[in-house]
Amino acid sequence: MSASEIWRPSLTLMGPAQIERLHTAAMAILEQTGLNVHHAGMRRRLAAAGARVGDELRVRIPPALVEQALRTARKDVVIYDRLGRPAMSFGPHKIYFGTGSDLVFTRDLETGERRPSTLDDAGRAARLCDALPEMDFVMSMALPRNIRADDVEPQQYYYQIANTTKPVIMTSFSGLETFERMHAMACAIAGGDAAFRRRPNYIMYGQFVSPLQHDPLAVDRLIFCADHEIPLIYIPTIMPGASGPITLAGSLALAVAESLAGLVMQQVQHPGAPFIFGACVSQLDMRTMLFPYGSPEWRLNDLVMAELSRHYGLPVFGTGGATDAKQADAQAGAEYASSLLVAALAGTNLIHDVGYLDSGLTGSLESIVLGAEQVRWVKRFLAGFEVSDETLALSVTDEVGPGKQFLDHAHTLQHLRKILWLPLVSDRGGYDAWAAGGMKDYATRAGEEAARLLAAHQPTPLDPNLDGQLRELANLG
Repeated sequence: MSASEIWRPSLTLMGPAQIERLHTAAMAILEQTGLNVHHAGMRRRLAAAGARVGDELRVRIPPALVEQALRTARKDVVIYDRLGRPAMSFGPHKIYFGTGSDLVFTRDLETGERRPSTLDDAGRAARLCDALPEMDFVMSMALPRNIRADDVEPQQYYYQIANTTKPVIMTSFSGLETFERMHAMACAIAGGDAAFRRRPNYIMYGQFVSPLQHDPLAVDRLIFCADHEIPLIYIPTIMPGASGPITLAGSLALAVAESLAGLVMQQVQHPGAPFIFGACVSQLDMRTMLFPYGSPEWRLNDLVMAELSRHYGLPVFGTGGATDAKQADAQAGAEYASSLLVAALAGTNLIHDVGYLDSGLTGSLESIVLGAEQVRWVKRFLAGFEVSDETLALSVTDEVGPGKQFLDHAHTLQHLRKILWLPLVSDRGGYDAWAAGGMKDYATRAGEEAARLLAAHQPTPLDPNLDGQLRELANLG
């Protein structure tokens, strides 16, 4: 009998020489050009650690400081769900999918209208993701406009955790006091600060201004995350020709330098804090001055960042399931499928923005279902297939022989349910059945499935005492 094997597909772009060349270019940017750190306390810490800091904001980081940060950063990062169960464990080719954050518009499921997003949109998106096994984590998908700025993020967070037990990735653009309130909510869920450090239940996605500008609020958030051992995504968004060199190689080198600069600052602040690597690099469309989500350049970026993350031994954050289409249409399906497949084949740990429309401005519940359908397909594809004497089935083929069929063979019946892949809403029936059902297109079927799941699914509720504490911290009364 031969041993059983699983054959799985994967995708790479660079070999060791190319990885080293890109890394060396990033080190040159950090050491020669440097970056502006608009935070006096962090500049002092960097200087004490061995960085070259002058009288101005510029800080130049030597390679040795990067290498030290790579040694001290926590590698065995595990994220827990609201109930304290391990949900995501990062490592090479461990892949998880989730939505994106902070969309200012929502395409209403009931009316089809594109309207300003509300807190309820964040809650409904989280509830839908809770019902979809394809989705592993959630982000807000909605940025409500009619809420006091200091309350937006705690209230987004509350509406998500009240509607799902899955881990949350949060953003923070308000002041540190707002972030502290939100983190207090996470600690209350975990059972206290010490329990959160052992079982973190959310990840912070922190951004800064490229090129090479680390603003005070971004560094404050980084320091808070380091001190409280909050897993931190600290990545640049670079538009070649605008905030980076027009060449993709030049912008990728800059992006790597900027992410590693965040790692150095975090590890100087608190060695051993968990850090998640990555970058978003996509060509700026010079005709529209928009940042396209469906571009092939962004898919190349996903490949580069995933390969470098394995080289560095760090988890990686990437993008998939996002489109520049304005609604769930053929363009959206094509861009969802290609971006999710590339990011997954690359081995990206956290693939976010599933369900994005309109170049990161609009979301919808049917687009989340459309994205989940593609995630389901990708997960099946990545699973590959088993190769063994049983699955090669030589004796079965010999037994059936030429000109006969396998439908009623015991081998078929034994394996059918284990290997059968079924879609969520894709149509596989005949034309007559489709016509009799109203000739519904993909988006219509996805919207109906979203409505059905929202009506049928009840997420695990919050404990009433905890719920009251969280509502008070979120200023929800």
